[in-house]
Amino acid sequence: MKSVHTAAYWKDTYQMQAHPEGGYFYEIYRSTLDVNVPWDDFRSAATGIVYLLENSDISSFHRIKSDEIWHHYDGNSPLNIHCIFPDGKYELLKLGYGNEERPCQIVPAGVWFAAELANKENTFAMVGCTVSPGFSFDDFEIADADKLSEQFPKYKGLIRRFNTKD
Repeated sequence: MKSVHTAAYWKDTYQMQAHPEGGYFYEIYRSTLDVNVPWDDFRSAATGIVYLLENSDISSFHRIKSDEIWHHYDGNSPLNIHCIFPDGKYELLKLGYGNEERPCQIVPAGVWFAAELANKENTFAMVGCTVSPGFSFDDFEIADADKLSEQFPKYKGLIRRFNTKD
């Protein structure tokens, strides 16, 4: 896929900030409608961000308490989303426009996931993430690599590769 713009264009256009998990983001939408959630009082019904990874940037393993829908908008690399489900199942979601990729992927609530570009040299991916119930940093947990490796020992190498907490 040919890029419409550059990574610098997107970062400037949205005045993106560094995200604690890695990469860059800007919140583009937060619903004014609140919904009751079982783990707290209320959250926005939905939120949306634009998110950018470039070159060797990674999104470290993390999880949230809501479902997250990823959308691929621009860039010259697909995005690989590595998911570890609570039952220990692993799934690789490929976000993009090639034969094995989909322009939209879903990460269910409570799943540990990390992301990276499929191609890492002179590349980027500009994506969007829609979260429902809406995202709150109160519901965001970056993995402790040691603890997550103990819980899922067969994925220890993968977990360590995406560790940014050390």
